[in-house]
Amino acid sequence: MPRPHRLRTALLRLSAGLLAAGLLAACTSPHYLQLSPQRSAEVPVTGSGQAITVIAVDGRDSEVIGTRTGSAMSTATITVNAHELIPHLQREAERAVRDMGFSPTTESAPNRPSLTLTLDHLGYERGQSRPVIDEARLEAVFVAEARNGGNTYTGTYTSRRTQSYAVRPDRDTNTRMVNDLLSDGLNRVFRDPELGQLLAR
Repeated sequence: MPRPHRLRTALLRLSAGLLAAGLLAACTSPHYLQLSPQRSAEVPVTGSGQAITVIAVDGRDSEVIGTRTGSAMSTATITVNAHELIPHLQREAERAVRDMGFSPTTESAPNRPSLTLTLDHLGYERGQSRPVIDEARLEAVFVAEARNGGNTYTGTYTSRRTQSYAVRPDRDTNTRMVNDLLSDGLNRVFRDPELGQLLAR
């Protein structure tokens, strides 16, 4: 029979190996972020109840926004699925248009003004590395297009965030950072007075 101290040593080695494997899996596992960004900024009120067609769309090239390690070949991908995010953006766009004094609808009609909100880019990259400290760099780009009659106004709105960390962010932290980024982007879009002014013509 194995001696007690040898058995303890074997168990400790097995435990250490399992812990290391668990940590490695945690660092290389993909993250699927379930987001719910919200506009918090006040919007200019220019409408008087007019119906506005409001559509939110995903214009990104990929649902993968980056990797946790910063390497393009990493399996530790960070993904934001369009079918989960776009309905949230649709609701926020409709809420903003309503707060601007209009009546949002998803149905189009001849001569009805329209607003299309496009998530053009969402990126998560590794920034500068320093002793003990790393950086995550996030960027979101929205494009809003307002149409009324023969007039069109297009605005591009970019939000950026740099987050330093000593321990690589977990899924909850990444969710919070990307939510904050997109919420800032929505604020930038709907603070733009030109959108409401064109829709109200």
